[in-house]
Amino acid sequence: MNKKQVGAWALFDFANSVFPAVIVSVVFQIYFIEVVVGNEAGEGDAWWGRAVSMSALIVALSAPVLGAIADRAGVRKRFMGFYVAMCVTAVALFTTLGPGLVVYAFVLFLLANVGFESSLVFYNAYLPDIAPSGDQGRVSGLGFGIGYLGSALGLVLALPFATTTIQLVWVMVALFFIVFSIPSFVYLPSDQAGEMSVAQAARWGVTSFRSLWEEVLRERELRRFLLAFFFYIDGVLTAIYMSSTLASTTFGFEQNELIYLYLAIQMAALAGAFALARPTDTLGPKKVVTGVLMLWIAVALGIFFVESKAAFTALGMVAGFGLGSVQAASRAFMARLIPDGRESEMFGFYALCGKSSSVIGPLVFGQVALVTGGNQKLAVMSISILFVIGALLLQRVNDTKGAPAT
Repeated sequence: MNKKQVGAWALFDFANSVFPAVIVSVVFQIYFIEVVVGNEAGEGDAWWGRAVSMSALIVALSAPVLGAIADRAGVRKRFMGFYVAMCVTAVALFTTLGPGLVVYAFVLFLLANVGFESSLVFYNAYLPDIAPSGDQGRVSGLGFGIGYLGSALGLVLALPFATTTIQLVWVMVALFFIVFSIPSFVYLPSDQAGEMSVAQAARWGVTSFRSLWEEVLRERELRRFLLAFFFYIDGVLTAIYMSSTLASTTFGFEQNELIYLYLAIQMAALAGAFALARPTDTLGPKKVVTGVLMLWIAVALGIFFVESKAAFTALGMVAGFGLGSVQAASRAFMARLIPDGRESEMFGFYALCGKSSSVIGPLVFGQVALVTGGNQKLAVMSISILFVIGALLLQRVNDTKGAPAT
């Protein structure tokens, strides 16, 4: 492995992780729900659920085609750069938001989240290029572990301004993402001329989606994994997207308390990503993901019964330990199953399954909360079934490091 490439690749996780931590999970989520929209009867939760779901749908529909274009035209790094720029520009424009600007805030968040999620398609596609199969779990875990350090640092930097000059938080996030992503654009493998021009690849991608999907379906283990991933990652992403409103509305966390809570969760996620990185290579990602899903099922059920902030924090840290490892192991599992030369395309379908599924969970959470008059514990219970279905389907996938699936 080229250490500079691995280091630059991991540093991109450090750079981009400030966005989900500060924008999606904590500060902007609460600002959007409580300040921009208002949440007296759950309407803020419903608007947030719609925003998250629509951005996920856009990524889901576009990622496979864009991935195929990137592979065939040799423009992976350029596409990654475009979406990073799209994300940070929209985040910088958050400084123009205020109470009542619901549609404007909705659109800006769509642009920011689509930019962030789409950049990950091309970033993830570098993993098979920079690490051999036997080291992909370790390298993937390194990326997520360093990423959680970035999340924690972003939350620390946001803390002084979250309850005072909140507009500076958005400026900090944009600059953080830009500055720490620079090494990845310097050291990751350069774009190589592809078999088609960008225009030819775009026409081919738009008209050939059915054949792209058929190529995925022909890969038996890949299609089985993606089906399982579709369900369990929906539960994971819904927990990320809706956790701050659950903590603040149901358990009474204030803004500063939320930041401290998420700092603790980021540290737990960092520990999980590092602790289970080597077992992902030695035991196989299937066993690691299955074990973590069992953990998350217990956490989802436990939230229904706890009442105190301390108990919720404890459950949050347990979930955080599993969060880092399930994401790292899933990425490594996917990398093992991809045919050579199809990395961006197949990680596009990885995003398709992840994001199309995450249209469902936040909508269900938001609507259950709305229908039940804001009962978020019932909303959490409604998404716990996703972990169960995903874990059961995962047992059908053959992990090359483990026993064959039956």
